[in-house]
Amino acid sequence: MVDENDSFIREVNEELRSDQLKSVWKRFGRLVIALAVLVVVGTVAHRGYVYWREDSASQSGDQFLAALKLSDEGKQDEAIAALAQLEKEGHGAYPVLARLRTATAQAEKGETQAAIDGFTAVGADTKVPSVLRDVARMRAGWLLIDAGTYEQVSAQVEVLTVPASSLRHSAREALGLAAYKAGDMAKARGWFTQITEDAEAPRNVTNRAQMMLDNIAATGKAP
Repeated sequence: MVDENDSFIREVNEELRSDQLKSVWKRFGRLVIALAVLVVVGTVAHRGYVYWREDSASQSGDQFLAALKLSDEGKQDEAIAALAQLEKEGHGAYPVLARLRTATAQAEKGETQAAIDGFTAVGADTKVPSVLRDVARMRAGWLLIDAGTYEQVSAQVEVLTVPASSLRHSAREALGLAAYKAGDMAKARGWFTQITEDAEAPRNVTNRAQMMLDNIAATGKAP
């Protein structure tokens, strides 16, 4: 008798659960289906975007290499045109790399001011990764050693002379050369001395700095 009662209770509970499930499905079934569709569509869209981005970046890489080949062949005007298109239509890091390479090509053509302007623009663009901004500032600073003043070189690279900067040796050398060119031997000696006293400075940079210190000492103009 007890078994029959238990069986009867189970059947009733199952029926109630079935009725509840039907009620819930009737109320929320469409929402469940809609959510499932959204999940599927979202997954497909994400994978499609990843594929598109990778494929686009690959194409941009090919365009960048083609532009470099033109530059290596001495076809700077064609290279600059190809890089300009890549800057506008490229994907990933290639538009920024195109800007940097364009400035390099302009420098190689003798268009120094255009190159300085190009590097300066990249160096001031907060949307560009900091490491590339620093490289751009450094390139502008080196061009300004011959084409500008000490103050202009300083405005570009002095921020890179701090101990934490991986470009500090080149920045100090640029400032030393700019000061030497300007006739400020005391300032030049100060920058070159920072290089020779930095144990992490590359040997070739240290050797050049020491040569400059010897030249400055020979002039007798540094206090």
